[in-house]
Amino acid sequence: MGIVYSAGEVDHLYTFFVQWSPETIYSKHSSRRDFLTGIESLFSNSASKQWEIVTVKQENKWRPSVCSSADSESDDQLPVLTHHSQILKEHHLEQLMNHIPARTQGYSWKLVYSTVEHGTSLTTLYRQMRELDRPVLMVIRDTDKQVFGAFSSDPFRVSSFCYGTGETFLYSFSPDFQIFRWSGENSYFVRGFLDSLQMGGGGGPFGLWLDSDLYRGSSYSCNTFCNRPLSLHHDFIVQDLEVWSFV
Repeated sequence: MGIVYSAGEVDHLYTFFVQWSPETIYSKHSSRRDFLTGIESLFSNSASKQWEIVTVKQENKWRPSVCSSADSESDDQLPVLTHHSQILKEHHLEQLMNHIPARTQGYSWKLVYSTVEHGTSLTTLYRQMRELDRPVLMVIRDTDKQVFGAFSSDPFRVSSFCYGTGETFLYSFSPDFQIFRWSGENSYFVRGFLDSLQMGGGGGPFGLWLDSDLYRGSSYSCNTFCNRPLSLHHDFIVQDLEVWSFV
């Protein structure tokens, strides 16, 4: 006899594995239907075992900011930035730190690439991440003063295929903060070329696209993230771009 789940229960389980064990999803399952079949098989093959879902309160691992006092009343400390950001302000950090995956929380944010410091070159951006083996956060400010970007489960690199996991997401502060997580429709998370960087897709425009000079970009709704355009216009001009990692 099969196990019957409500739509909410399936989404809850699916979201849990995407956030906490993405390799479980990508090594075996490519859609919510396949995922549900796998879960049913797991329980059916272990009918004699007793299963219990336990909720554990996660300890607050945020390190206090270098500017915070010892008697600060705030429970949620801002992450420590090892370099000054030309883009990120306190309200950006407050939102982003609550949505990055748990495995990246509690670490300082290290500036890996900046157009101000390293120049406007996609090749240089790739070079700066050549030895990196951890997730990265891209932050863009365009000439309309809009702030948006993406979290990638893998550092950006040139590749002959799409890479990344369901931890990858797009976000925008234009005009209010919104986050666009993986929809489950496809796995076109990130693909790097020498002449462009692409995030999201599926039979149409990209969720986020940047040219080789990190000067021109575009953002359209895509199947991977079911996002809206990240800036005021589909096509935009980059004013500043930064990539941060977690160390």
